[in-house]
Amino acid sequence: MEIDLNGKVALVTASSKGIGFGVAKVFSMCNASVVLLSRSEKNLEEAAKKIWQETRKKPDYVVADLSDENSLKNAMGEIKERKPSIFFFSTGGVKPGYFMEMEKEDWDKAINLLLHPAIYITKELLPYMIENKWGRIIYSTSTAIKEVIPNIALSNVVRITMAGLVRTLAKEVGGHGITVNGIMPGMIKTDRIIQLAKDKAKREGTTMEEALKNLSAAIPAARLGLPEEIGYVAAFLASDFASYINGAMLPVDGGKLNSTL
Repeated sequence: MEIDLNGKVALVTASSKGIGFGVAKVFSMCNASVVLLSRSEKNLEEAAKKIWQETRKKPDYVVADLSDENSLKNAMGEIKERKPSIFFFSTGGVKPGYFMEMEKEDWDKAINLLLHPAIYITKELLPYMIENKWGRIIYSTSTAIKEVIPNIALSNVVRITMAGLVRTLAKEVGGHGITVNGIMPGMIKTDRIIQLAKDKAKREGTTMEEALKNLSAAIPAARLGLPEEIGYVAAFLASDFASYINGAMLPVDGGKLNSTL
């Protein structure tokens, strides 16, 4: 059994680095035509070059800032011209910290990054998917949906809304040959985790290396995950092999979650 996404166009947001890049690379490995989206053209050029070098498939890219409504609207025409039938939504992280440290501005920024662009892009892409009776929507969220994580109050609160979006859309568009699912990454080795480790080390008076080691110690797999490991799950969900998986929230966390539901 081999996953082949040939003939499918996949839009991947926040894809110049981190999880988004890992997913975009795996989609390319599976022969999809990938469209990268990020706010930095320089980073997009570098990401496209890396994917070409590793997969011999060169992705297109569109420059847009997910947290800037006007930037995203200006880019949407170019995105829709490519007619994506696979949409993987990922974002960078929001400000770390505890609840009482957050101001209203912090909450507004978190919502504008983690939720609003997911809703906007999805609504813009769905008509094409419905017309063609095939589509795959996959949202990258966090295991914080199941178990809150210390020191990331904004993410703990805002990301759980994505679970409601997944379940709502799965019921509304499932009859059109479209599946909507979420992936809950655990500790994946990205710039975001490095940032959290630095913040943790500063608070606890330790080194970043010790902080990273402590993060891995709580994971049964005994290591941080790789962005490509999110990509493997996303590629399966984007394929016809996963056509009966709809409305699911799948943890990819090395076994760290303790909850059974």
